Amino acid sequence: MATMVLTAVGTALGGPIGGAIGGLIGNAFDHAVLFRPRGRQGPRMADLQVQTSSYGTQVPRLFGTLRVAGTVIWATDLIESVTKTSGGKGRGSVTSYAYSASFAVALSARPIRTVRRIWADGKLLRGAAGDFKSEMSGFRLYLGGEDQAADPLIASAQGTDLTPAHRGVAYALFEDLALADYGNRIPSLTFEVEADEGAVGLGRIAAELSEGGVAGDAGLADVDGFAAGGADVAEAIAPLVDAWGLALCEGEAGLRLRAAGRDAEAAIEAEAAARRANGRAMAPREQSGGAADRTPVAVSLRHYDAARDYQSGVQRVVRPGPGRQEQGIDLPLVMAADEARALAAERLGAGWAGRATMTLRCGWDVLVLEPGMTVAVADAPGLWRIEEREWEAMAVRLALRRVPGAGGSVPAGASPGAIVRPPDAPHGATTLRIVDLPPLRDGVAGVPLLVVAASGGAGWRSAALFLIDASGDATPIGRSAPRATLGQAVTPLPEGSAMLVDRSRALTVALLAEDMMLVGADEPALTQGRNLCLVGRELIQFEAAVPIGAGLWRLTGLRRGLRGTEWAMAGHEAGEPFLLIEEERLAEPLALAGLTGEAGAMLKVAALGLGDADAVEAEATVRGEALIPPSPVHLRVERVGDELAVRWVRRSRAGWRWTSGSDVPMAEESERYAVRVLDGDRLVRGAEVAEPAWTYSAAMIAADGIAGTMVTIEVAQVGTRAMGRAARVTAAL
Repeated sequence: MATMVLTAVGTALGGPIGGAIGGLIGNAFDHAVLFRPRGRQGPRMADLQVQTSSYGTQVPRLFGTLRVAGTVIWATDLIESVTKTSGGKGRGSVTSYAYSASFAVALSARPIRTVRRIWADGKLLRGAAGDFKSEMSGFRLYLGGEDQAADPLIASAQGTDLTPAHRGVAYALFEDLALADYGNRIPSLTFEVEADEGAVGLGRIAAELSEGGVAGDAGLADVDGFAAGGADVAEAIAPLVDAWGLALCEGEAGLRLRAAGRDAEAAIEAEAAARRANGRAMAPREQSGGAADRTPVAVSLRHYDAARDYQSGVQRVVRPGPGRQEQGIDLPLVMAADEARALAAERLGAGWAGRATMTLRCGWDVLVLEPGMTVAVADAPGLWRIEEREWEAMAVRLALRRVPGAGGSVPAGASPGAIVRPPDAPHGATTLRIVDLPPLRDGVAGVPLLVVAASGGAGWRSAALFLIDASGDATPIGRSAPRATLGQAVTPLPEGSAMLVDRSRALTVALLAEDMMLVGADEPALTQGRNLCLVGRELIQFEAAVPIGAGLWRLTGLRRGLRGTEWAMAGHEAGEPFLLIEEERLAEPLALAGLTGEAGAMLKVAALGLGDADAVEAEATVRGEALIPPSPVHLRVERVGDELAVRWVRRSRAGWRWTSGSDVPMAEESERYAVRVLDGDRLVRGAEVAEPAWTYSAAMIAADGIAGTMVTIEVAQVGTRAMGRAARVTAAL
């Protein structure tokens, strides 16, 4: 007796391929090609999505393009960096800790071409343009060549003689990756690996995995991406065999994979039947059919979808008729949603048709037929696949199973489903601005309030800050705050009033990036400081913001000259800088450096972001706006006989609103005012008083020799650390 059997790798999902499936593969395949001990099963989809670091974890062999987590094969301990900065005068010091780590991740036990995007905890770490979103000292990719050298960082830590080059294994090495964005731990990484250019044929995959021991017939499908693994080649190619219902045929040329034919490759006519063998009568045909309710009523196929950034997708197909069983197919393959749905339908149809089996006893003429061939049988509808051929007692026995015939297909139009895709924008160049602000909070400022606003395009995150001294040396002072909303005025803003809400004029600004947004605010929000912006040197609030073009916004409901900046309402011009004041997006470089800053000094700061080829610098002269008392208000002159009585109301840099009708708090060590009388530009008289009133007596007027003229009277508060800005009024003598 001689028997030739069709073998398949594993169980054919969606319906059995033949009676010897799974059992004879260990004999006809492992012994003929591999002769290896059994071990763990090949990778499933979950294996590719979760990063591991366990010793002995198998690294898959990747084909095409796939998204994989990989295996951490080397890592340093967390590296702690401590930065201690003084909070400046009146504030405690701040100690901050930052962590980084260096590690290597194995990606494929087969050479690859490149790595494109990288995700860390689901967020983009590396974009399609090759730009990184987090800081690191270096990134190196080893493609898995047989001549690749050991990584120098690993060699320096482990010793040159103890460091393997991991030849034949593609891996990525991260050097000093900053971990602040990932909870100060090594994040879970996934990589978009491009192991081959374009799709890869199943025959090529089988041949490479078996080192030429298995060939593939022409016409086998191509896959966009596949991860192979397992204890042997049988486990490695099992997902491919399962998905397409392939047959592993053994012939004179060796083992080869073939698909079930859509058309009959041969026909078995009625005359081929053998009714007697060795003088004994026998039945030439035996047929049976499985119970309909024991076949799957639905098949759900999980796969990787390039349209979903190579994340998993599911396609489910249901057939009519009896049955309650559902079957799941879990494939480490990349395919489109339409393809996955058609494949699920094909497996469902194969299960339904495969209920029918047939045994034929024929003459020697059928010896030309091989296991795996699809044939038509006289007086039997449909197509049949030969699973087993046995020659015994001068007759040939064929075991066949019905396969779906050519015909209808599942309608196209499957949806891959929506995903939340993290934005992929290059970090871009840094824009840096230094501004000198009046106090933003209630309370008396003891040092100048100079802040740095750093920003960039849609992908910009932050930048390292450096203080540049007079000799040009740079001292690191930490990192910038998150991305600030910067821009510039498109048209000059006319001079307005600090007493009224201006709803007749509008401010048009062009923001730095088109994705930046401005929003309106109601009265309670405005009272809490929302929508405060610096235009030129004037602080303004706006009630409404309307987009009028790409990055262009029209701001209305303007509140002008806030926090004592009414002096800056005049002189606006097109192109002057715009900054939305959001304290959490501003950094104080002097405080970070433990300095206070002196009026008249020069402050120079540099910033270096991930997208900057060179450091970006900004400089400003320290004016100390937070130390300058605002000008008095309600300045008025009354004639009392031959004298002028000058009266005013003080303001305070310690608070910006009057509450309960009381005076604002005194922010200076004492209440003092400087009064000046000017005849044109000529100073006629100066005085200092300790109350908000002064009398220009008749004797003073006569002594100054300016009776009968128009004069300008200026009043400024004398501050503890700076002279305040003056209020002015004209009067006739």
